[in-house]
Amino acid sequence: MLPSLFICHGSPMMAVEESPYTAFLRETGRRFKPRAIVIFSAHWEARTTTISFAEGPLPTIYDFGGFPDELYRMTYPAPGSPAIAAEVEERFRQSGIGTERDVGRGLDHGSWVFLRHMYPNADIPVVTISVHPFLPAAQQIAIGAALRGLGESDILVIGSGTTVHNFGEIKWKQEHAEPWAVEFDAWIVDNVTRRDTDALANYERLAPHARRAVPRAEHFVPLLLAYGSSSGTAVPRVLFEGFQMGTFSLLCLEM
Repeated sequence: MLPSLFICHGSPMMAVEESPYTAFLRETGRRFKPRAIVIFSAHWEARTTTISFAEGPLPTIYDFGGFPDELYRMTYPAPGSPAIAAEVEERFRQSGIGTERDVGRGLDHGSWVFLRHMYPNADIPVVTISVHPFLPAAQQIAIGAALRGLGESDILVIGSGTTVHNFGEIKWKQEHAEPWAVEFDAWIVDNVTRRDTDALANYERLAPHARRAVPRAEHFVPLLLAYGSSSGTAVPRVLFEGFQMGTFSLLCLEM
């Protein structure tokens, strides 16, 4: 049985970088061998939960600007899976969650940048799902819970985002982490590992520096979605911790 993961997808530059973090991604790909991957991506927003039914090879979306030409020549032509997408859709239907289909959606950088390191052969079917950042946290967890059990079918559910994501607070050349950002991540880790769902559903009120860490929730809610999708039986654990540029969190979790 596969767990659910929360993965920090990082900057688009991570696609061409070699670092302890990209080495971690490669090792994680060697640990988990799914037959398909389902990703909630912070870079696909929709008011209704939308599922990619694209068959593939999936187009690579360059949803960024001002980066080296090398990045725009990269592709990650993973196959899609309308069959897995239909299974996801049915699970949402059974949970009373309305959905829409997108038959042409490719992989945005919230998906292909880290998948390129985890599964470089691009041979595992990928189904992406949109996020709605303005829904209450408890509702995000409930949306994720509709997919609980996919791991028993060797389908890897990944929430792709970043816990602390505030470009106004980034210290571009700073190597050490800001204490407030560390405190926020520590609170998240504590409550995820204890499976304190009530606390996580109220993180905006209870977590230290929540408004500073999460000024807009699109990068944070994939964690709640992945948490909701987990089996609830295994003890969650930290896979990777660290910060770039003072405040940009690289926290990754297995749940």
